[in-house]
Amino acid sequence: MIFKVNNQKVYASDAGKGIDLKKETVVLLHGSGLSHVVWSLTEQYLSNQNFNVLSLDLPGHGNSEGKSLTSIEDIADWLETVFKELNLEKLNLVGHSQGCLEILEYSSRYPNRINKLIFVGGSYKMPVNQDLIDLAESGNSDSVKLMMKWGYKDSNKFIGGNPVQRIINSSRDISEILAVDLKACNNYSNGKISAAKISCPTLFIFGELDKMVNLEKGKKFSNEVKNSITHIIAECGHMIMIEKAFEMREKILEFLKK
Repeated sequence: MIFKVNNQKVYASDAGKGIDLKKETVVLLHGSGLSHVVWSLTEQYLSNQNFNVLSLDLPGHGNSEGKSLTSIEDIADWLETVFKELNLEKLNLVGHSQGCLEILEYSSRYPNRINKLIFVGGSYKMPVNQDLIDLAESGNSDSVKLMMKWGYKDSNKFIGGNPVQRIINSSRDISEILAVDLKACNNYSNGKISAAKISCPTLFIFGELDKMVNLEKGKKFSNEVKNSITHIIAECGHMIMIEKAFEMREKILEFLKK
């Protein structure tokens, strides 16, 4: 699906079904430097369960036009513009990594829009290693290699088939998209306050072996949210929707149908 926001093209993968306003809507938000592609296995699955499913490309990412937005706050406001454009209400938001910060800030600003929240591999504060930021700003492909090393339980398992390599595949992608995203994560400081405001049903999914958001840090986040549910996926790193897509999406569906 392609539509326009602020005179710029926005792409949302919708499993080829468009939007039926009589159905509940699930919005999937990708992590730093990535695109809708990482949600492929989840998008079709949830669509087949009678949900509207939109896997959004943020500005400058994937098939969406424009420059990358420089703060989590700006992304939250952009999301509101998108949802108004599409006449969407009572949303189920799913975020991975940076996407967790985005739905956290969005829920703080627009709580009446939210039905349920699902945080996958995230925390309310996500500082980024300065060496990684510096490499990304210079367009150095080593930044992507470091992300792969830290992102997967077994980084060798994805050589040749890793979608991260296919999505972030040029120095421009690294310096103008990935670096901007990493800095947005690093600079976000409103998370703990926003987490305390959450009152809707909330699911947290963590990878047992996540090196980017370790399990204890993740639990600290989930403990801030009243009446939330936490599911820990064994033998899994940070890229949960790729490493353990089947288990993750089943838990998401179970939660959405409650």
